[in-house]
Amino acid sequence: MTRAVVFAYHNVGVRCLKTLLAGGFDVALVLTHEDSPNEQIWFDRVGAVAADYGIPAITPENPNCPEIVQRIHDLAPDFLFSFYYRRMLSPELLAIARHGALNLHGSLLPKYRGRAPVNWAVLHGETETGATLHYMTAKPDAGDIVAQTAVPILPDDTAREVFNKITVAAEMTLHRVLPALVNGTAPRLPQDLSQGSYFPGRKPEDGRIDWNWPAIRIHNLVRAVAPPYPGTFTTVAGQPARILRTRVVLSPPPQFDSPPPRGHPSVLTEISGRLIASCASSEALQILALDISGQPVFPEQLTDRLGPGPWRLGD
Repeated sequence: MTRAVVFAYHNVGVRCLKTLLAGGFDVALVLTHEDSPNEQIWFDRVGAVAADYGIPAITPENPNCPEIVQRIHDLAPDFLFSFYYRRMLSPELLAIARHGALNLHGSLLPKYRGRAPVNWAVLHGETETGATLHYMTAKPDAGDIVAQTAVPILPDDTAREVFNKITVAAEMTLHRVLPALVNGTAPRLPQDLSQGSYFPGRKPEDGRIDWNWPAIRIHNLVRAVAPPYPGTFTTVAGQPARILRTRVVLSPPPQFDSPPPRGHPSVLTEISGRLIASCASSEALQILALDISGQPVFPEQLTDRLGPGPWRLGD
């Protein structure tokens, strides 16, 4: 039986761990993370799956410390797998597995190497992304590619909706190549890193809207950080607000036909029960989900809440 040590977190970690078990792997140890109290935990827990299958699971702060490296070395695994684990693994750790260490990344490498690949792909208006299984090296997300599965990104998909597709694509990718990995015939395709870029993690404050942007750019930001992520931030009539769901208005109302004077502020207008935000170049967004000062607000409530509109957007 092929032995593996698995580093895993999140839904991709859960589904890929189950894929290994279904494929007959002996998973000798699972390393995962303690959930952060500062993060909304909307995903399944790898530790619960390990417990359900009777697999030892640990949550070290540093997986590269000598005692963890020695413990994994003593298990003599054939493979190491990393499925959405959030720590870099040291070269010493990667060298332990006889047949290699592999990572499942949520993009079509070499595009969107690094952190938050799904959010970045949505933010940039991509129409496709996917899951990539690749060998790990000291450089993140840079090793030889074993297999990829693409998924579409629809114009109004949120990052969570795309992440759900990535989870299925990850499971399919791993399941498809497990036999070839075991018998040593899996492909290894070198990456051309010049064809992609490395992206850092994102912070909640990166979600602030600039109303001078075109409507599509604002829309892409909104869906890239929509709940369960922190959402986009702005002000409405001077009050703090989050815009959580939008749609680009292809035929803006007549009052948006002429560009406002330079420096004229964007405004939010209630039109026939719809909330319409003016953007750059006379473009418009329909605001489908909005909260102000932490409370959901609907179109018919805005006048009572803020006084007569239209209401200024942004500082």
